[in-house]
Amino acid sequence: MKITDIKTAELRGHGYSHFVRIFTDEGITGTGECIHGGGGATQLIHEMKPMLLGEDPMDVDRLFEKVRRAYIFNGAIAGNVITALTGIEIALWDLAGKATGLPVYRLLGGKFRDKIRIYCDCHAGKDETPESYGEEARRVVNMGFTAIKFDIDDARHPDKRDPWNWTASGGEIASMVERVAAVREAIGPKVDLAIDMHGRYDIHAAIRIACALEPYDLLWLEEPVPPENIAAMREVKRSTRTPICAGENLYLRSGFRDLIEQQAVDAIMPDIPKCCGLSEGRKIANLAEIYYLPFAPHNVCGPLGTMASCHVCASVPNFLLLEWHWINRPHWNELTLTDRPIIENGFIALPDRPGIGLELNEEAAQKYLKPGTALFE
Repeated sequence: MKITDIKTAELRGHGYSHFVRIFTDEGITGTGECIHGGGGATQLIHEMKPMLLGEDPMDVDRLFEKVRRAYIFNGAIAGNVITALTGIEIALWDLAGKATGLPVYRLLGGKFRDKIRIYCDCHAGKDETPESYGEEARRVVNMGFTAIKFDIDDARHPDKRDPWNWTASGGEIASMVERVAAVREAIGPKVDLAIDMHGRYDIHAAIRIACALEPYDLLWLEEPVPPENIAAMREVKRSTRTPICAGENLYLRSGFRDLIEQQAVDAIMPDIPKCCGLSEGRKIANLAEIYYLPFAPHNVCGPLGTMASCHVCASVPNFLLLEWHWINRPHWNELTLTDRPIIENGFIALPDRPGIGLELNEEAAQKYLKPGTALFE
């Protein structure tokens, strides 16, 4: 079996997702989804295509490295090159599963679990009041989720005196604590609660906030400081009982090595359809397991990329839970050919169909194309 063509599409979701479809001389195709590749990811995928034409698509890891090493002086460590390559890699796994008649998790070594626990990123309340946060938390928990996440960073907060300085004022911190307290009161002690700060603060502010949130028993506080300084992240972790989580802005095993080896966080969150792909994502999880760190992938993809991540989550023992970021996007189930909701009571059931186990609804996809583009051109 040989690769004969690679085509792409860009669909609206959390921004725009890049879809990749790989064609073969045996008529078998595979489709992948990657995210946060910026305006250049689709162009990069087409630039990579000549290196893959005529290759055996079953050689997934070799093809990933063949292309990655070709970019050694042009971004082979992080960024859009890796994101574009991730979309290709996921499509290769989908194709390999269909060629063998097996779900991808079987090709990754089998499964530890039959369903994947999902946490819902609730974003925020309808406004910045504690009451609206609590109301949204109750609504989402009533949908069946046993874990939720809220954002509490606010670049437009009235008590923020300097938009460039990363220190939080007392008024900002008080507002954060009030919102978290309202959410915890609304959901009770048994629902897991994560809080995201999007890397907007300095060490001093991060420690003050993390310590102030200790009474609310967080699952984790996410990226309280910018992600590029591992020592700073470790300093925050060592200063609080609140668990710290990071990793969505890192790429490949090399990007996670220092974070894990220096034990700078309590959980890692690689974004599999952005920063690594399925095989590399599993290797990152295995590295974290050596240090007894849970694996809780970040995820803002549509259903195809989310389900691809589920196969990795099923195949490793240290999986904790997977993010879902589409609570306010009603076309989630519309994008795939399914006869039942993908998420039920806060879980995704692992499919036993070949490949990723989901097919794109191309008729529906036409409605969400990036303006000026076509489906799989």
